[in-house]
Amino acid sequence: MGRGQTVLMGLAAAGVAAVAGWLFVVQGPKVSDSETFTAPGLDPLTVSAAEDAFWRLTPALLLVVYEAFAETEEGTIYDTLAKVTHGDALEYLYLQRVGAMAGGGLDETDQTIHEIKLLNTQVNRQNETLAIDASWQVVGTVGHAEHMHVRGNTYSADLTVSPVDGAWRITDFELLEVNRDTAGETFLAPATN
Repeated sequence: MGRGQTVLMGLAAAGVAAVAGWLFVVQGPKVSDSETFTAPGLDPLTVSAAEDAFWRLTPALLLVVYEAFAETEEGTIYDTLAKVTHGDALEYLYLQRVGAMAGGGLDETDQTIHEIKLLNTQVNRQNETLAIDASWQVVGTVGHAEHMHVRGNTYSADLTVSPVDGAWRITDFELLEVNRDTAGETFLAPATN
């Protein structure tokens, strides 16, 4: 074999290795069908179980996002969001909350979420990732020490939920719509223990 053929074979082998490495990075390691991942307030879920129970998984993740939004310390906001978000979603939601504080909104803990109710929501599974076209209503108490209001807002977003570091996390979050038409209406707060 000549020197030119050896160089070409070496380049071809390097190209195959690069493509294989790229596929591993883009697709990530495969998740086994029996591997489970944690989610707040739920038993650990396999990918198939998460797809079937997305109507419970989605509000469980969103509730922690709202808990983070009720915080006022930047480190606590970030750490709370990091429990249920990752990557682009973590950055986007963190910047949304910190931006609201910089704009003078929610400078003290003045919200309590009572219920997150999924409305028209669909899920599509792509390997171990769930693409969730979600719309939900949040019923919560908002206000200050002098007065409190129970309100409901409706949100629509495209969510990507994936297993990351042993837990289900929102890895992409695109807010599509916020409807505050019912924000001035009074709702009965759900019963508490």
